[in-house]
Amino acid sequence: MKRFSQSQAFFKKVRKVIPLASQTFSKSYLQYVPGAAPLFITHGKGAYVWDVDGNKYLDLINGLLPVILGYQYKKVDDAIAKQLKSGIIFSLPSPLEYELAKKLKQLIPCAEMVRFGKNGSDVTAGAVRLARAVTKRDRIAVCGYHGWQDWYIGVNPRNAGVPEAVRQLTHKFEYNNIEFLRQLFKKYPREFAAVIMEPMTSEEPKNNFLQKVKDAAHAQGTLFILDEIITGFRFSLGGAQKLFGVTPDLATFGKSMANGMPISVLAGKATYMKKMEEIFFSFTFGGECLSLAAALATIKEMEEKKVIQYLWRMGAYLQKQTRKLLAGFGFEAFIQLGGKPCWQLFLIKEYQGFSGIEIKSYIQKQLLTRGILWTGSHNMSFSHKKKDVDYLLRVYKTVFEMLKNALDKKTLRKELGGKLIPGNYSVRKLS
Repeated sequence: MKRFSQSQAFFKKVRKVIPLASQTFSKSYLQYVPGAAPLFITHGKGAYVWDVDGNKYLDLINGLLPVILGYQYKKVDDAIAKQLKSGIIFSLPSPLEYELAKKLKQLIPCAEMVRFGKNGSDVTAGAVRLARAVTKRDRIAVCGYHGWQDWYIGVNPRNAGVPEAVRQLTHKFEYNNIEFLRQLFKKYPREFAAVIMEPMTSEEPKNNFLQKVKDAAHAQGTLFILDEIITGFRFSLGGAQKLFGVTPDLATFGKSMANGMPISVLAGKATYMKKMEEIFFSFTFGGECLSLAAALATIKEMEEKKVIQYLWRMGAYLQKQTRKLLAGFGFEAFIQLGGKPCWQLFLIKEYQGFSGIEIKSYIQKQLLTRGILWTGSHNMSFSHKKKDVDYLLRVYKTVFEMLKNALDKKTLRKELGGKLIPGNYSVRKLS
């Protein structure tokens, strides 16, 4: 049984000086069963992390997907250390900016020109501002999660502080429902500056959906933007746009491109990107050199080691075997494992009077006890070896057997003792 005395004590101190005791909602205590989970990590190596109590975990979160090669990956760390000897940031642009921009232009279909940011929200907000400047329109259609800034988060439940006038300009549409988007266009003809969407999360695009969205947008004189913060450098080095063969006007990238260093990219057609010289998209750390060096090293390693092919191959094995276990226990009706092999997402629903969050909490608690850091996804990395995946599958078999027994005997709620994952709000509504 893992113990979290230091974690709990430290949490009390941290929360007095840091709201939420975390910089990120999805890394905070809100994502874990109270008292059954670590709250702070001290270090990582390969596919594993250690908490402040010294407990070791196989990490299936990987920093919310940036860690694609693994923790303390030598070639990337060496590139960072080498650049550190020359400097972190300068008073003029670094040649590294051109080197990375040139590389991205080679890899990403839409990338005729690029600009850099630090977080995904930087570049999605930049893409929206650019689209508004190009089209001289205000409305934005969204599908997926696009960051914390006002223009997007205002249409989500956690929207305190966002002016109502801003909220009115953003409109959600449903994935794989082209008629929903067409109705928005019909209601507000030629008023949309952009359609921005994640190309895929848990559900496959059906009936040429992405191309239909692009065509519908262009028929309105609206820019088509793909948010590839997650899918870029994970679905393929050219992103989901290359995998699915649909080239957007603009696209945003981040997460996996620098193995954990903070960098993001706004890429697009030159005819639109040149407008970036007129709008205000500017911040001190946009050209920070350690992240640029890390990105170049990460991409090189991914090309040479065929990392993405590995993620798909190992992920497919994990996905197939997990689905087989779910089917064997009769769980398919309320637990599905969606997404592509390189990024898999659990969808957990109500079953026999137990809510999805109760079932997810039970699974998480048992996985944590057995050394698995899990919040409902398989965020694959190059450091996840077959022995790690096989261990996870053995743990799943044990935990699913316990879950079946708890469901059949109606003891699940009692075993949880009323302690559920508190942060059951999700912008992607996966569970």
